[in-house]
Amino acid sequence: MRVLGVDACRKGWVGVSDDGRGYFGVTIAALLAAADREGPVSVVGIDIPIGLPTAGARVADRVARALVGARSSSVFTTPVRDALLAPTHREATAINVAVTGKGISQQAYALRHKILDVDGWLPAAGRPVLEVHPEVSFATAAGGPLRHPKSTWAGGEERRAILAAVGLAPPSDLGRAGEYAGVDDVLDAAIAAWSARRYADGRAISHPDPPEDLGGGVAAAIWA
Repeated sequence: MRVLGVDACRKGWVGVSDDGRGYFGVTIAALLAAADREGPVSVVGIDIPIGLPTAGARVADRVARALVGARSSSVFTTPVRDALLAPTHREATAINVAVTGKGISQQAYALRHKILDVDGWLPAAGRPVLEVHPEVSFATAAGGPLRHPKSTWAGGEERRAILAAVGLAPPSDLGRAGEYAGVDDVLDAAIAAWSARRYADGRAISHPDPPEDLGGGVAAAIWA
């Protein structure tokens, strides 16, 4: 069975499967439908928070920051659910401060539609869906934190070399995914597929271990 790595991109979602195919969807449901048409996807690894806190910070975010070293700024603290439902960043910040004592970054608030898209889709996903953080996965595959930011040429080359070493270098032609997604989005989706394959094979690592129980049947962890 195939697995799929997924990352958000400007126009929706980009997916890279472990058999070297690329997919695009405006919503996460549309992306998986496109991938399933070419062969059922057994596990999904996705770079988005899964398991939204109602109070305080998630253990997964804290652990991930420690794992990626100098790349720790790439791991934002997941806002509480009510903050993500707020109509403005100002209101979201006020809610998050009242509940946790800390504000919410513009980056985290800007991702709210993507976070809620996945949150609403999960009950109907019909397969394991893992939260993945690309920097954690790359660090795991490389045996330590990466040296360069992904937005730089050196960072891109560093990540391509890691993907080539694990046999998941994305193909040059990804169809619509290649037209809509940025280079870093594709590389992140490819390493998410690596983590999804490790999960399917019983080799993935959960951060924290065991996953944190956030109530409501949701266990929060970042997998690599």
